[in-house]
Amino acid sequence: MATTTAETRTAVADVRLDRVTKRFDDVVAVDGVTVEIPRGSFFALLGPSGCGKTTTLRMIGGFEEPDDGVIYLGDQPVTGLPPYKRDVNTVFQSYALFPHLTIFENVAFGLRRRNVARNQVAGRVQEILRLVDLAGTEQRKPRQLSGGMQQRVALARALVNNPQVLLLDEPLGALDLKLRKQMQLELKRIQHDMGITFVHVTHDQEEAMTMADVIAVMNRGRIQQLGPPDQLYERPRTSFVARFLGASNLLKGTVEDRDTIRLRSSALVRVGDELPQPGTAVAAGVRPEKLRLDEDGANRLSGTVKELSYVGVATQYVVETPDGLLTVYVQNTEPGFRSIEPGTPVHVAFPPESTFVVELTEEEEPA
Repeated sequence: MATTTAETRTAVADVRLDRVTKRFDDVVAVDGVTVEIPRGSFFALLGPSGCGKTTTLRMIGGFEEPDDGVIYLGDQPVTGLPPYKRDVNTVFQSYALFPHLTIFENVAFGLRRRNVARNQVAGRVQEILRLVDLAGTEQRKPRQLSGGMQQRVALARALVNNPQVLLLDEPLGALDLKLRKQMQLELKRIQHDMGITFVHVTHDQEEAMTMADVIAVMNRGRIQQLGPPDQLYERPRTSFVARFLGASNLLKGTVEDRDTIRLRSSALVRVGDELPQPGTAVAAGVRPEKLRLDEDGANRLSGTVKELSYVGVATQYVVETPDGLLTVYVQNTEPGFRSIEPGTPVHVAFPPESTFVVELTEEEEPA
Protein backbone atom coordinates (compact mmCIF):
# COMPACT_ATOMS: atom_id res chain seq x y z
CA MET A 1 0.00 0.00 0.00
CA ALA A 2 1.32 3.46 -0.88
CA THR A 3 0.56 6.67 0.94
CA THR A 4 1.38 10.30 0.32
CA THR A 5 4.66 11.75 1.49
CA ALA A 6 5.08 14.85 3.63
CA GLU A 7 5.95 16.84 0.49
CA THR A 8 2.59 16.12 -1.17
CA ARG A 9 0.25 16.11 1.82
CA THR A 10 -1.89 19.23 2.23
CA ALA A 11 -4.56 20.36 4.67
CA VAL A 12 -7.26 19.89 2.03
CA ALA A 13 -7.37 17.15 -0.60
CA ASP A 14 -9.79 17.32 -3.53
CA VAL A 15 -9.58 13.56 -4.04
CA ARG A 16 -8.77 10.89 -1.48
CA LEU A 17 -8.61 7.14 -1.97
CA ASP A 18 -8.61 5.03 1.19
CA ARG A 19 -7.42 1.42 0.69
CA VAL A 20 -9.19 1.15 -2.67
CA THR A 21 -9.16 -2.25 -4.39
CA LYS A 22 -10.70 -3.29 -7.70
CA ARG A 23 -10.83 -6.84 -9.06
CA PHE A 24 -11.87 -8.15 -12.46
CA ASP A 25 -12.56 -11.86 -11.93
CA ASP A 26 -9.27 -13.21 -10.57
CA VAL A 27 -7.19 -10.18 -11.64
CA VAL A 28 -6.48 -7.48 -9.04
CA ALA A 29 -6.38 -4.30 -11.13
CA VAL A 30 -5.98 -1.89 -8.20
CA ASP A 31 -4.52 -3.24 -4.98
CA GLY A 32 -5.23 -1.36 -1.76
CA VAL A 33 -4.32 2.12 -3.01
CA THR A 34 -4.33 4.97 -0.51
CA VAL A 35 -3.53 8.41 -1.85
CA GLU A 36 -4.45 12.07 -1.42
CA ILE A 37 -4.58 14.45 -4.39
CA PRO A 38 -3.95 18.04 -3.25
CA ARG A 39 -6.49 20.72 -4.10
CA GLY A 40 -5.58 22.76 -7.16
CA SER A 41 -2.78 20.43 -8.25
CA PHE A 42 -1.94 18.82 -11.57
CA PHE A 43 -1.68 15.16 -10.56
CA ALA A 44 -0.49 12.40 -12.90
CA LEU A 45 -1.09 8.66 -12.66
CA LEU A 46 1.84 7.23 -14.59
CA GLY A 47 2.60 3.64 -15.50
CA PRO A 48 2.66 0.96 -18.20
CA SER A 49 -0.41 -0.64 -19.74
CA GLY A 50 -2.26 -2.80 -17.23
CA CYS A 51 -0.80 -1.11 -14.14
CA GLY A 52 -4.21 0.06 -12.84
CA LYS A 53 -3.98 3.77 -13.61
CA THR A 54 -7.02 3.98 -15.92
CA THR A 55 -9.11 1.82 -13.58
CA THR A 56 -8.19 4.18 -10.72
CA LEU A 57 -9.28 7.17 -12.80
CA ARG A 58 -12.55 5.48 -13.76
CA MET A 59 -13.31 4.76 -10.10
CA ILE A 60 -12.76 8.43 -9.22
CA GLY A 61 -15.17 9.36 -12.02
CA GLY A 62 -17.78 6.79 -11.02
CA PHE A 63 -17.49 4.65 -14.16
CA GLU A 64 -16.24 1.73 -12.02
CA GLU A 65 -16.93 0.94 -8.39
CA PRO A 66 -14.25 -0.36 -5.98
CA ASP A 67 -14.66 -3.78 -4.40
CA ASP A 68 -13.08 -2.45 -1.22
CA GLY A 69 -12.17 0.95 0.15
CA VAL A 70 -13.69 4.42 -0.03
CA ILE A 71 -13.29 7.31 -2.49
CA TYR A 72 -13.75 10.90 -1.28
CA LEU A 73 -14.21 14.16 -3.18
CA GLY A 74 -13.22 16.74 -0.61
CA ASP A 75 -14.76 15.48 2.63
CA GLN A 76 -17.67 13.70 0.91
CA PRO A 77 -17.56 9.93 0.31
CA VAL A 78 -18.75 9.31 -3.25
CA THR A 79 -18.37 5.53 -3.45
CA GLY A 80 -21.55 4.20 -5.04
CA LEU A 81 -22.61 7.53 -6.56
CA PRO A 82 -23.09 7.58 -10.36
CA PRO A 83 -20.88 9.91 -12.45
CA TYR A 84 -23.53 12.60 -12.85
CA LYS A 85 -23.76 13.00 -9.06
CA ARG A 86 -20.01 13.61 -8.70
CA ASP A 87 -18.51 17.07 -9.21
CA VAL A 88 -16.05 15.77 -11.80
CA ASN A 89 -15.80 15.83 -15.58
CA THR A 90 -13.73 13.60 -17.85
CA VAL A 91 -11.84 14.23 -21.09
CA PHE A 92 -11.29 11.01 -23.04
CA GLN A 93 -8.71 10.23 -25.71
CA SER A 94 -11.50 9.94 -28.28
CA TYR A 95 -12.86 13.45 -27.37
CA ALA A 96 -16.48 12.15 -27.80
CA LEU A 97 -17.72 15.36 -29.42
CA PHE A 98 -21.19 15.57 -30.98
CA PRO A 99 -20.45 15.73 -34.75
CA HIS A 100 -23.83 17.25 -35.67
CA LEU A 101 -23.58 20.13 -33.20
CA THR A 102 -21.61 23.36 -33.57
CA ILE A 103 -18.62 24.04 -31.30
CA PHE A 104 -20.81 26.46 -29.33
CA GLU A 105 -23.49 23.83 -28.77
CA ASN A 106 -20.93 21.14 -27.89
CA VAL A 107 -19.49 23.36 -25.17
CA ALA A 108 -22.90 24.60 -24.01
CA PHE A 109 -24.31 21.07 -23.72
CA GLY A 110 -23.39 20.58 -20.07
CA LEU A 111 -24.67 24.02 -19.09
CA ARG A 112 -28.04 23.33 -20.68
CA ARG A 113 -28.31 19.98 -18.90
CA ARG A 114 -27.76 21.81 -15.62
CA ASN A 115 -30.49 24.30 -16.55
CA VAL A 116 -28.17 27.29 -16.48
CA ALA A 117 -30.09 30.44 -17.37
CA ARG A 118 -30.13 31.10 -21.12
CA ASN A 119 -28.70 34.62 -20.69
CA GLN A 120 -25.66 33.17 -18.87
CA VAL A 121 -24.85 30.34 -21.27
CA ALA A 122 -23.42 32.48 -24.08
CA GLY A 123 -21.11 34.38 -21.75
CA ARG A 124 -19.81 31.22 -20.10
CA VAL A 125 -19.19 29.50 -23.44
CA GLN A 126 -17.39 32.52 -24.90
CA GLU A 127 -15.23 32.82 -21.79
CA ILE A 128 -14.11 29.19 -21.81
CA LEU A 129 -13.46 29.22 -25.59
CA ARG A 130 -11.19 32.23 -25.11
CA LEU A 131 -9.36 30.36 -22.35
CA VAL A 132 -8.60 27.41 -24.66
CA ASP A 133 -7.75 29.76 -27.57
CA LEU A 134 -10.77 28.84 -29.70
CA ALA A 135 -12.57 32.17 -29.91
CA GLY A 136 -14.16 32.57 -33.35
CA THR A 137 -14.87 28.86 -33.91
CA GLU A 138 -18.34 28.86 -32.33
CA GLN A 139 -20.32 28.09 -35.50
CA ARG A 140 -17.99 25.47 -36.93
CA LYS A 141 -18.50 21.71 -36.66
CA PRO A 142 -15.97 19.34 -35.07
CA ARG A 143 -15.02 17.81 -38.45
CA GLN A 144 -13.88 21.27 -39.60
CA LEU A 145 -11.25 21.45 -36.85
CA SER A 146 -7.83 19.88 -36.50
CA GLY A 147 -7.17 17.14 -33.94
CA GLY A 148 -5.57 19.60 -31.54
CA MET A 149 -8.51 21.99 -31.81
CA GLN A 150 -10.99 19.15 -31.25
CA GLN A 151 -9.05 18.20 -28.14
CA ARG A 152 -9.43 21.75 -26.86
CA VAL A 153 -13.16 21.70 -27.57
CA ALA A 154 -13.46 18.56 -25.45
CA LEU A 155 -11.47 20.31 -22.73
CA ALA A 156 -13.69 23.41 -22.92
CA ARG A 157 -16.85 21.29 -22.68
CA ALA A 158 -15.48 19.57 -19.57
CA LEU A 159 -14.34 22.82 -17.93
CA VAL A 160 -17.34 25.04 -18.66
CA ASN A 161 -19.23 23.70 -15.62
CA ASN A 162 -16.24 24.52 -13.40
CA PRO A 163 -15.99 21.01 -11.88
CA GLN A 164 -14.16 20.34 -8.65
CA VAL A 165 -11.93 17.82 -10.44
CA LEU A 166 -11.11 17.27 -14.11
CA LEU A 167 -10.11 13.74 -15.13
CA LEU A 168 -7.91 13.35 -18.22
CA ASP A 169 -7.74 9.84 -19.71
CA GLU A 170 -4.68 9.98 -22.02
CA PRO A 171 -6.22 12.95 -23.88
CA LEU A 172 -3.12 13.61 -26.01
CA GLY A 173 -2.62 10.06 -27.25
CA ALA A 174 -4.18 10.66 -30.68
CA LEU A 175 -2.05 13.72 -31.48
CA ASP A 176 1.23 13.82 -33.38
CA LEU A 177 4.44 14.47 -31.45
CA LYS A 178 4.78 18.19 -32.17
CA LEU A 179 1.14 18.94 -31.35
CA ARG A 180 1.28 16.73 -28.26
CA LYS A 181 4.20 18.73 -26.87
CA GLN A 182 2.37 21.99 -27.62
CA MET A 183 -0.78 20.76 -25.89
CA GLN A 184 1.19 19.67 -22.83
CA LEU A 185 2.12 23.29 -22.22
CA GLU A 186 -1.42 24.44 -23.04
CA LEU A 187 -2.96 22.04 -20.53
CA LYS A 188 -0.55 23.19 -17.84
CA ARG A 189 -1.39 26.84 -18.56
CA ILE A 190 -5.14 26.20 -18.46
CA GLN A 191 -4.89 24.27 -15.21
CA HIS A 192 -2.83 27.08 -13.67
CA ASP A 193 -5.26 29.75 -14.86
CA MET A 194 -8.37 27.95 -13.58
CA GLY A 195 -6.92 26.45 -10.40
CA ILE A 196 -8.96 23.25 -10.85
CA THR A 197 -7.52 19.91 -9.76
CA PHE A 198 -6.46 17.90 -12.82
CA VAL A 199 -5.95 14.13 -12.56
CA HIS A 200 -4.14 12.92 -15.66
CA VAL A 201 -3.54 9.32 -16.75
CA THR A 202 -0.60 8.64 -19.06
CA HIS A 203 2.04 6.04 -19.91
CA ASP A 204 4.38 8.76 -21.23
CA GLN A 205 6.91 9.74 -18.54
CA GLU A 206 8.00 12.90 -20.38
CA GLU A 207 4.37 14.03 -20.62
CA ALA A 208 3.82 13.46 -16.89
CA MET A 209 7.03 15.25 -15.91
CA THR A 210 6.27 18.21 -18.19
CA MET A 211 2.80 18.88 -16.77
CA ALA A 212 2.38 17.37 -13.30
CA ASP A 213 3.07 18.89 -9.89
CA VAL A 214 2.81 15.43 -8.35
CA ILE A 215 3.25 12.03 -10.03
CA ALA A 216 2.12 8.63 -8.75
CA VAL A 217 4.07 5.87 -10.51
CA MET A 218 1.92 2.74 -10.63
CA ASN A 219 2.84 -0.89 -11.31
CA ARG A 220 0.77 -4.05 -10.83
CA GLY A 221 -2.08 -2.17 -9.18
CA ARG A 222 0.01 -0.35 -6.58
CA ILE A 223 1.66 3.03 -6.27
CA GLN A 224 5.39 2.41 -6.24
CA GLN A 225 6.37 6.01 -5.52
CA LEU A 226 4.66 9.35 -5.16
CA GLY A 227 6.15 12.83 -5.33
CA PRO A 228 7.11 15.81 -7.48
CA PRO A 229 8.82 15.01 -10.80
CA ASP A 230 12.32 16.09 -9.75
CA GLN A 231 12.19 13.94 -6.60
CA LEU A 232 11.11 10.84 -8.53
CA TYR A 233 13.73 11.40 -11.20
CA GLU A 234 16.65 12.22 -8.92
CA ARG A 235 15.83 9.83 -6.09
CA PRO A 236 13.75 6.85 -7.30
CA ARG A 237 13.16 4.27 -4.57
CA THR A 238 12.77 1.16 -6.72
CA SER A 239 14.43 -0.18 -9.84
CA PHE A 240 11.05 -0.05 -11.61
CA VAL A 241 10.67 3.71 -10.98
CA ALA A 242 14.32 4.30 -11.94
CA ARG A 243 13.89 2.53 -15.28
CA PHE A 244 10.38 3.78 -16.08
CA LEU A 245 11.14 7.47 -15.42
CA GLY A 246 13.81 8.00 -18.04
CA ALA A 247 17.04 6.14 -18.85
CA SER A 248 18.98 4.87 -15.86
CA ASN A 249 22.17 2.92 -15.21
CA LEU A 250 21.86 0.44 -12.34
CA LEU A 251 25.10 -1.05 -11.00
CA LYS A 252 24.38 -4.12 -8.87
CA GLY A 253 26.32 -4.86 -5.71
CA THR A 254 26.11 -5.11 -1.93
CA VAL A 255 26.39 -2.55 0.85
CA GLU A 256 29.97 -2.31 2.13
CA ASP A 257 29.52 0.35 4.82
CA ARG A 258 27.45 3.44 5.56
CA ASP A 259 28.26 5.25 2.27
CA THR A 260 29.90 2.63 0.02
CA ILE A 261 28.67 -0.14 -2.29
CA ARG A 262 30.91 -2.94 -3.54
CA LEU A 263 30.02 -3.80 -7.13
CA ARG A 264 30.20 -7.28 -8.63
CA SER A 265 33.60 -6.41 -10.11
CA SER A 266 34.79 -5.49 -6.56
CA ALA A 267 34.95 -1.81 -7.55
CA LEU A 268 33.72 0.53 -4.80
CA VAL A 269 31.10 3.22 -5.39
CA ARG A 270 30.43 5.98 -2.87
CA VAL A 271 26.89 7.30 -2.60
CA GLY A 272 25.17 10.29 -1.06
CA ASP A 273 22.12 8.39 0.22
CA GLU A 274 21.74 6.58 3.53
CA LEU A 275 22.39 2.89 2.96
CA PRO A 276 20.77 -0.16 4.57
CA GLN A 277 22.81 -2.60 6.64
CA PRO A 278 26.05 -4.08 5.21
CA GLY A 279 25.54 -7.10 2.98
CA THR A 280 22.18 -5.89 1.61
CA ALA A 281 21.78 -6.41 -2.15
CA VAL A 282 21.32 -3.00 -3.80
CA ALA A 283 21.96 -1.17 -7.03
CA ALA A 284 23.76 2.13 -7.34
CA GLY A 285 21.90 4.19 -9.92
CA VAL A 286 23.10 7.10 -11.99
CA ARG A 287 21.38 8.91 -14.86
CA PRO A 288 23.23 8.99 -18.22
CA GLU A 289 23.64 12.77 -18.21
CA LYS A 290 25.36 12.68 -14.80
CA LEU A 291 28.22 10.53 -16.12
CA ARG A 292 31.46 12.06 -17.44
CA LEU A 293 33.90 10.45 -19.84
CA ASP A 294 37.63 10.63 -19.08
CA GLU A 295 37.27 12.99 -16.15
CA ASP A 296 38.22 12.62 -12.51
CA GLY A 297 35.58 11.89 -9.91
CA ALA A 298 34.98 10.20 -6.56
CA ASN A 299 33.53 7.24 -8.49
CA ARG A 300 35.49 6.11 -11.55
CA LEU A 301 35.00 2.95 -13.62
CA SER A 302 37.06 1.66 -16.55
CA GLY A 303 35.44 0.58 -19.79
CA THR A 304 35.46 0.59 -23.57
CA VAL A 305 33.20 2.49 -25.95
CA LYS A 306 30.93 -0.06 -27.62
CA GLU A 307 28.45 2.13 -29.54
CA LEU A 308 27.65 5.77 -30.14
CA SER A 309 24.65 7.65 -31.52
CA TYR A 310 24.47 11.31 -32.47
CA VAL A 311 21.09 12.67 -31.33
CA GLY A 312 21.60 16.39 -31.91
CA VAL A 313 21.67 17.98 -28.49
CA ALA A 314 23.83 15.14 -27.18
CA THR A 315 25.84 12.12 -28.21
CA GLN A 316 24.80 8.85 -26.60
CA TYR A 317 27.61 6.43 -25.79
CA VAL A 318 27.29 2.84 -24.67
CA VAL A 319 30.33 1.90 -22.58
CA GLU A 320 31.12 -1.72 -21.72
CA THR A 321 32.47 -2.14 -18.16
CA PRO A 322 33.10 -5.15 -15.90
CA ASP A 323 29.79 -4.23 -14.20
CA GLY A 324 27.73 -4.13 -17.37
CA LEU A 325 26.83 -1.65 -20.08
CA LEU A 326 26.59 2.03 -19.14
CA THR A 327 24.71 4.64 -21.18
CA VAL A 328 26.38 8.05 -21.17
CA TYR A 329 24.98 11.30 -22.60
CA VAL A 330 27.60 13.88 -23.61
CA GLN A 331 26.15 17.31 -24.40
CA ASN A 332 27.20 18.70 -27.78
CA THR A 333 28.05 22.17 -26.52
CA GLU A 334 30.99 22.91 -28.83
CA PRO A 335 30.69 23.58 -32.59
CA GLY A 336 31.47 20.58 -34.78
CA PHE A 337 31.02 16.92 -33.93
CA ARG A 338 33.98 15.15 -32.36
CA SER A 339 33.22 11.63 -31.19
CA ILE A 340 35.04 8.93 -29.26
CA GLU A 341 35.18 5.98 -31.59
CA PRO A 342 34.01 2.46 -30.67
CA GLY A 343 36.82 0.36 -29.20
CA THR A 344 38.40 3.31 -27.39
CA PRO A 345 39.27 2.67 -23.69
CA VAL A 346 37.67 5.30 -21.42
CA HIS A 347 37.00 6.06 -17.79
CA VAL A 348 33.48 6.89 -16.62
CA ALA A 349 33.27 9.19 -13.59
CA PHE A 350 30.33 10.35 -11.47
CA PRO A 351 29.98 12.07 -8.05
CA PRO A 352 28.39 10.45 -4.96
CA GLU A 353 25.68 13.14 -4.77
CA SER A 354 24.46 12.18 -8.26
CA THR A 355 24.10 8.52 -7.25
CA PHE A 356 20.84 7.08 -5.94
CA VAL A 357 20.31 3.67 -4.36
CA VAL A 358 17.54 1.10 -4.84
CA GLU A 359 17.19 -2.17 -3.01
CA LEU A 360 16.95 -5.23 -5.22
CA THR A 361 14.15 -7.77 -5.13
CA GLU A 362 15.10 -11.43 -4.84
CA GLU A 363 14.89 -12.01 -8.59
CA GLU A 364 17.16 -8.98 -9.22
CA GLU A 365 19.87 -9.88 -6.71
CA PRO A 366 23.30 -10.56 -8.14
CA ALA A 367 24.40 -14.20 -8.36
